Order: sequence, then structure tokens, then C-alpha cells
Amino acid sequence: MEIVAVDIGGTHARFAIAKLGADGSIALGEPTTLHTEDHASFQTAWEDYRDRMGGSLPDALAMAVAGPIKPDLIRFTNNPWIIRPPLIQSKLGCGKHTIINDFGAVAHAAARAPADEFIHLAGPEGELPETGTISVLGPGTGLGVAHFYRSPDGTYRVQATEGGHGDFAPVDAIEDAILARLRKRHTRVSDERVVSGPAIVDIYEALAAMEGRAVKELSDVEIWTSGTDGSNSLAAAAVDRFCLALGSVAGDIALIQGASGVVIAGGLGYRIRETIIASGFASRFTAKGRFAGMMGNLPVKLITHPQPGLLGAAAAFVQEHLGETPA
Repeated sequence: MEIVAVDIGGTHARFAIAKLGADGSIALGEPTTLHTEDHASFQTAWEDYRDRMGGSLPDALAMAVAGPIKPDLIRFTNNPWIIRPPLIQSKLGCGKHTIINDFGAVAHAAARAPADEFIHLAGPEGELPETGTISVLGPGTGLGVAHFYRSPDGTYRVQATEGGHGDFAPVDAIEDAILARLRKRHTRVSDERVVSGPAIVDIYEALAAMEGRAVKELSDVEIWTSGTDGSNSLAAAAVDRFCLALGSVAGDIALIQGASGVVIAGGLGYRIRETIIASGFASRFTAKGRFAGMMGNLPVKLITHPQPGLLGAAAAFVQEHLGETPA
């Protein structure tokens, strides 16, 4: 059968037609990416995509959304759209549908991805463990966190979370300064305020303030670009600091979830993968006091599938409606 797979984040809404095999296999068609700010609602974005596809779409939907899943009304964390699940059939014409948290979808993709779709970041070489809990997290417009559990019988189960909204815990004087800057605007500073794409602006400006520099105001894209291409040393320091914080948070999540492995996901992580590997990410990941030895034995990978949200949304549909849960 064919379904429409959708992955909606804070900035983009991605659509693709997915063909599902009788064995639970998934073949994704060419994705279409729309900007959420260009559409008043998900329905108008859906209609735009439908028009692009010739005026008709399959009558089944798999949707990954950046926010907590509620039965009556879904609000997104980083965009103004809302979705009312009870109205999906009447508004979109989809009799069967699955809605999952966006990083729950990414966890589905990580559970299904073959070994050649991962890059090694830290810890022991080799594939992810065949059983146990795998933590999945990734910085984007926000900070997504989920995990999946692999059973000995070869099946898996995903648990979406809002772990990116846990409290940020600085571990040195520089991060103390970053936290102090953020506390001027936010009563409570979450991990997402430091470990997400837009957060690089606050990191950059905090480092400038520490050095007493008056710097030109830059966008997050400008800082990421100049920080990774070597054209701006302060931006490069901000990117390195981001990688350190990402390592700390990833280690915290692994401890909290009892993980036997960790997957970093998202377009930002992939774009700066070489920087992550060369940074202090790995040392921060393992810097957990008495548990440093245990943390050093956890493999940390980065998933390279180009559309893990779309693949994972389709996988969640397969699991819910077709009963297939291959790992």
C-alpha cells in the first residue's frame, strides 16, 4: 500500500509518498520540503503538496510532529500550527493515520537503519547493540530526545520523550557565563536553550561578552557557517563549545535512559559531524564521575539517512497498522 509520510518540525514540513511492502519494508519516494512560515496551517501545506502531486494523495497518513502527542489537540513546540487528530479523516480524507513525536519517528528510523547508515562518533567501534535501550537525540530548531528498546526476539519499541527540556547543567566557568546570560531572559534554562541550532547565537554572544568584544550581530546560520569554515575564530570557539555541551547532554540522556548505545540525529549533527569528532564531544560524554568507565563502553553513532523523520513516521504506521516491528 501507499501512504503519505509527513515530518513537521519548527522550520520545515517534509512530505513523501511511502510504499509499504507486505513484509513491513518501506520505500520512500522523493521528498518535498515546505517552509512552515509560508503556510497558515498544516491543512494549507497539505493542499499545497497535494497540488504539487497532481491533485490526489493516498488515503493513509503517517505524521511525525515536533511536540507532545495529545488525542484532541496537538500544538507544536517551535511553530504556530495546531492539528486536531479527530478531524484528520474529514479534513484530509485519510481513513488510517498514525501520529508520532518527531524524535519518536527518528528512533524508529535508527532502529531500522543498516550499519552502513551510521557514522562512528565515540566509544567502541562496531555496530549498535542488538538488545537493550538505545538513546536517540539531536539538535535542530529544538533538541529532540527519544529512545528505543530492542528485544531479544528481534522486535523493538519506541518511547518518545520531551527530554530536551530538562535543566541545563553547566560544568565549567564558560558554561556558567552562558547560563547567566540565558537566565536574564528565561527563568528556567533547559538543555534546548544551549544545545540547538538557534542556541549558537547565545553561545557566540556570551563568549564575546567574556572577552569584552563588541561583535557584529550575526544570525545562527552565519555563525554556524563562519564557525565551521574557519573564517571567524570566535564563531569557531562557539561551535566547539556547542559540541562540548552536546557531549555532556548526550551522556546525561544515556545515564537517565539506561542506554547501551546512543544515536545522534538531525541535519545539524550531520553537517558538523567532522567538527563533533574532532571536538571534546567524546570526553564530555564520558565525564560522568564514577560512571566514566561505563560511559566509555557505550557506542555513539550518527545516523546518516537523509530523511529519518519520514522513514520513521512510515515505520510507526507499519508497526501500528500492519503489526510489523523488525529491528
